[in-house]
Amino acid sequence: MNLLSLDELYEKSKNLKDGDVILDVRRPDEFAEGHIEGSLNIPHDSVVDHVDKLKEYKNIYIHCKMGGRAKMAYSMLEESGVNNMEVCVEAGFQGWVEKGYPVHK
Repeated sequence: MNLLSLDELYEKSKNLKDGDVILDVRRPDEFAEGHIEGSLNIPHDSVVDHVDKLKEYKNIYIHCKMGGRAKMAYSMLEESGVNNMEVCVEAGFQGWVEKGYPVHK
């Protein structure tokens, strides 16, 4: 599992390159309350339904609220042949908010 710290995720969010995506695997209602600007919301329990779309990205940075769902999504995608991923399990979006990083609504 390729781990990504919260600070690294923040840096990546400021400099996303073509072909990169931040994948937010929280529920849509959680996403609507606030998210990282430009992130893609696919709930963790349906990521395998989007494997073909996700394989098109060069780099996928996965996060959730606390880290657990992000780990599950990473494992499910890895089993489905997606391998261009990093996962943030350090405090997740809750930690993002606590650090004062920008939140898009």
